[in-house]
Amino acid sequence: MIPRPFSFRITARCYREVVGPRDAAPCGNRKEETPLRGTVKWFSDQKGFGFISREDGDDVFVHHSGILGEGYRSLTEGQAVEFDVTQGQKGPQATNVRPV
Repeated sequence: MIPRPFSFRITARCYREVVGPRDAAPCGNRKEETPLRGTVKWFSDQKGFGFISREDGDDVFVHHSGILGEGYRSLTEGQAVEFDVTQGQKGPQATNVRPV
């Protein structure tokens, strides 16, 4: 039996580990440089997630683990917040969320 040549795929989405940081596409741990502002569109305490309406009009997902603070972390509908955006597995995600 003749062995097949070893091959693998490098996805265009995240290949920093293979080619190095200089040429890499954005990966999950990259974030926008300046904090953004927005308003909590809705947040479910039971589910532990919700959405923030950014000032530019786009909505961004927020998980309870992305809210800064100790103990129980939650947001209130209509609350003004400041946050960073990182690229999660399913799209943009708010992190370092803090009230304004």
